[in-house]
Amino acid sequence: MFKLEPRPAPSKLLSVASPLIALLITVVVGVALFASLGKDPVAGLRVFFIEPLRGAYALSELSIKATPLVLIALGLAVCFRANLWNIGAEGQFIMGAVFAGGVAMRATPESSAWIVVPILLAGMLGGALWAAIVAFLRDRFHASEILVSLMLVYVAEMFLSYLVYGPWKDPAGYNFPQTITFLDMTRMPKLFQGFRINAGVFVALAAVIGFGVFLFRTFSGFQMQVGGTAPLAARYAGFSSRKALWTALLLSGGMAGLAGGIDVIGPQGQLTPYVPLGYGFAAIIVAFVGRLNPVAIVFSAILMSMFYIGGELAQSRLGLPKALTGVFQGLLLFALLACDTFVHQRLRWVSAVKGQA
Repeated sequence: MFKLEPRPAPSKLLSVASPLIALLITVVVGVALFASLGKDPVAGLRVFFIEPLRGAYALSELSIKATPLVLIALGLAVCFRANLWNIGAEGQFIMGAVFAGGVAMRATPESSAWIVVPILLAGMLGGALWAAIVAFLRDRFHASEILVSLMLVYVAEMFLSYLVYGPWKDPAGYNFPQTITFLDMTRMPKLFQGFRINAGVFVALAAVIGFGVFLFRTFSGFQMQVGGTAPLAARYAGFSSRKALWTALLLSGGMAGLAGGIDVIGPQGQLTPYVPLGYGFAAIIVAFVGRLNPVAIVFSAILMSMFYIGGELAQSRLGLPKALTGVFQGLLLFALLACDTFVHQRLRWVSAVKGQA
């Protein structure tokens, strides 16, 4: 029978190339998938890998989807490096949108354009508070952060639905479940006329630099990673594993909330039941494909954004279901996990021992 055993020295080259190999596998499987559905594989690959990069408008739309993915993935990278599995970034994204939307709705025509700053800070606060519930239950009762954070996603969705169907429902909205449209001064400033790309891109790039410095150039970042991955060693060195827990989850929740705030006052412009877009779950793939490295996460987020836009184009141009986006995302993650497995382990044929079942 075959048995997986650890490699004595995993290849550094293959470790670096693993995401690229996973992408190649995804493309090959995608070609087979298009062919099995009776579609032209070349046309299918074009809508996923060429059309999202074709022209200024396409790049603008790509930035709209990549910005929240970068922000959420940066926060998740901190959590994963601290050995904390925050699977509920989608709920923190929703609560960030709710808090940001609540502040945006209080704006008046006399409000300054600087109101965008407290709106985004409110978004960060909302996401951080939602993550703080996970941190408290893990810290106080040793509850699984995986289950707690995931279940809180559905609580956040129900809370959003309650607001837009109830107290925050627009009285002039023809009974649609939505809030009022936010005033112009509360919206994220657009960078170019006629395009939806906005200042959130600069926020994301600043966050990439900030998290790069925090993780690799500060003693606090080092303490957090050691406190999460080796609690006993951290305790011996005088580091606090509790501090690592709270720091990682609050940062992760705050970044997801910031992404929610940028999205709701950017392309969406109001709160609706459709605020959840799956960014919180897709960002998990973004973080791992980016190897939990802030710079690599940018390129990983661009790739994932191409899948989002490609799925929409495949639906409108090829008549394929929009769920194809999730299929490509899942294929990429599965291929990456498989590649990483064989980078660090190898298959070995083991002869059956006589008398052993």
